[in-house]
Amino acid sequence: MQRNRYIGLAVLAIVIALLPLAFSNNYHYDIAILAGFNAIVCVGLNLLVGYAGQISLGHAGFFALGAYASGILTTRYGVPPLLALLSGAVFVGFLAFVLARPILRLKGHYLAMATLGIGIIISIVLNTESWITGGPDGLMTDAFSVAGVALTTEKTWYWVVGGLLLFAVWLALNIIDSPIGRALRALHGSEVGAQVVGVDTTQYKVLVFVISAVFASVVGSLFAHYVGLMTPTSAGFMKSVELVAMVVFGGMASTYGAVVGAAILTSLPQFLATLHDYEAVVLGAVLMGTMIFMPRGLLPTMVRLIRRWGQ
Repeated sequence: MQRNRYIGLAVLAIVIALLPLAFSNNYHYDIAILAGFNAIVCVGLNLLVGYAGQISLGHAGFFALGAYASGILTTRYGVPPLLALLSGAVFVGFLAFVLARPILRLKGHYLAMATLGIGIIISIVLNTESWITGGPDGLMTDAFSVAGVALTTEKTWYWVVGGLLLFAVWLALNIIDSPIGRALRALHGSEVGAQVVGVDTTQYKVLVFVISAVFASVVGSLFAHYVGLMTPTSAGFMKSVELVAMVVFGGMASTYGAVVGAAILTSLPQFLATLHDYEAVVLGAVLMGTMIFMPRGLLPTMVRLIRRWGQ
């Protein structure tokens, strides 16, 4: 397991290092950066959905809260961006902790509706409290800087996001291989069975919910500084659905599958843009076909086929 973990990380590092060779302009860098942002969120969300078996349709709200917290603290109160990022992560983590205990008592579609409600409430607050969030017009954000060095170019952002993605994957793999990961897998398999063998299921559900929310918050903060403008649409229902779709498409309970799913579903609409009105149709057909013929997700199915052919 340890060997496979480091092989996967090495392959991901090589892909990140070599990918710029295929870029011809800043637009390609921009797509890769957005894919990296989504991949980091999905790595955290996969811990909750794929390993713990707890659905969340409100993670875009945590993403947006991290973004707005960082934007407000830096532009209006002069807080250094890195400190603002950490402050936003602490705030979102605390909020997720407070919300997790009541809503994670729910199961199935009840849990989905509860998390959906969280996202809707956050979106409404961001829209209506214009005195601090800017309302529908959005909130301008400053460039991200550390020790006076600002991240201003797409190339610089690409390497920062690539490094953070590697760290996020490494952190997720360590959580999965730890007692926490074993408890999450037991919880996913049978919550009652996990409780019988002494697993505090409530504690672990709350913990993984907070971890996944902090992942989203950190990425939201960085995203806000990268794009320079945040709007309430970032907390919308469709953004949450996109994140869950990326996890499911790539392969639930597969960390690298979450990365692959995020990369494909972020970049594919850009390549389908030439189809104009049929873009959504083709994208929907790809998702539907994958779920029909690859119910385990893209990456786990491909790995399984390759192993079968190798025998």
